[in-house]
Amino acid sequence: MYTKLKNKSIVFLDILGISSASLCLVHCLIFPVLSIIPMGFSHNHWIDVFFACIGMFVVSKIIMSHTARLVKVILFISILTIITGVAIELLCEIATPMVLIGGIGMIIGHLFNFKTHKHTLYEK
Repeated sequence: MYTKLKNKSIVFLDILGISSASLCLVHCLIFPVLSIIPMGFSHNHWIDVFFACIGMFVVSKIIMSHTARLVKVILFISILTIITGVAIELLCEIATPMVLIGGIGMIIGHLFNFKTHKHTLYEK
């Protein structure tokens, strides 16, 4: 019973992680197009920090759980890449593809983790 409840919370974290990483990815891909259009859009780096904080929370919870080592490595490297990219953009005002690469890695890691826990949920 406890394992099933714990697996459901991990599945929720995966869904939250996939959703926030996907929204972040869409934000990062769409924003450059919107900034070209003269409508007064300006990039707010605090949105990137917000998504990075959600990612750090979700990844820390998943890393502390009984998850496959490959998933933990993918998620850890991805969130580290995102945090580094956001820090470079905040401090140096240089746009890097690190946030995009990290976001794609987060989606892949969460999908692997979701697929793994989806099977264990229905086996018990």
